[in-house]
Amino acid sequence: MEKEEQAKKTAERSEKIDEKVDATMEEMKEEEVVTATKDVTSPAPVAEKPKGKPTNLNFILDIPLEVTVELGRSRMIINDLLQLGQGSVIELTKLAGEPLEILVNQKLIARGEVVVVNEKFGIKMTDIISPTERVKQLGS
Repeated sequence: MEKEEQAKKTAERSEKIDEKVDATMEEMKEEEVVTATKDVTSPAPVAEKPKGKPTNLNFILDIPLEVTVELGRSRMIINDLLQLGQGSVIELTKLAGEPLEILVNQKLIARGEVVVVNEKFGIKMTDIISPTERVKQLGS
């Protein structure tokens, strides 16, 4: 029962955030584009202030998100799991060379390939999921 209430509260908070983001996106669509002009004598660009209501996305910029890169998945029975040791190999569902999935809060946002940057692994995004497809995922 407690988990259901917590899930309900989380869903309500998520809806409120979605509403705020939607409202902000609508404001951004209605807002005029900010143009920057550069004076040859001035070292810094000068931007014109937008007319109308100012857009401030700062309230969502510090929301923590879980970013996951999925290499593959596997299913096994407990007995097989207990038999694993150093050097064991687990076969995954993905094929070698197949794009990896990049998930944010367990929602697919992109696909990419593994790269090495300064001796660390990274992901080069090769396919960004369209906003329309991402919105469709929110319902599932």
